[in-house]
Amino acid sequence: MVLACASIHRSSECWPKHEATGTVTLLFEERHRRRIRLITDQGEEVLLDLPKAIAMADGDGLRLHDGRWLKIQAAAEPVVEVSHRDPEQLTRLAWHLGNRHLPTQIGHAVLRIRPDHVIEAMLESLGANLVKMRAAFQPEGGAYSSHGERHHVHSDASVHRRER
Repeated sequence: MVLACASIHRSSECWPKHEATGTVTLLFEERHRRRIRLITDQGEEVLLDLPKAIAMADGDGLRLHDGRWLKIQAAAEPVVEVSHRDPEQLTRLAWHLGNRHLPTQIGHAVLRIRPDHVIEAMLESLGANLVKMRAAFQPEGGAYSSHGERHHVHSDASVHRRER
């Protein structure tokens, strides 16, 4: 069996989404790759072989050697949504997370991080409101990231589910 091969990545605004013939749903760690064997949501094996590691985001596209396109979908994973009633305090919480070099997704009036009981205790001691949930995770890439687009936290029910 010959594997399909994908060697071209395009950000969400730069590929013909209407031409997608399949999807591949990946956790954040799985979306930051250069070379890996993937299984599409339709069961097809694909060899991802990019020139360099890229932090792929929800909605991005991969072009296969035969011309077909695959749409990248961010998988829901355990995250903690951090908020504060005071916007200035939320800014301070973001500073504390950045000071610890923690991958953090920044949204409107909310931050999203991976679960970590030590960090969660620190945030609560600073007055943060925490909600554990399963959601897509796309942290900021940083000043030196190759994926320059901002990806915002969405509140779409199909993207995340609160844990009970």
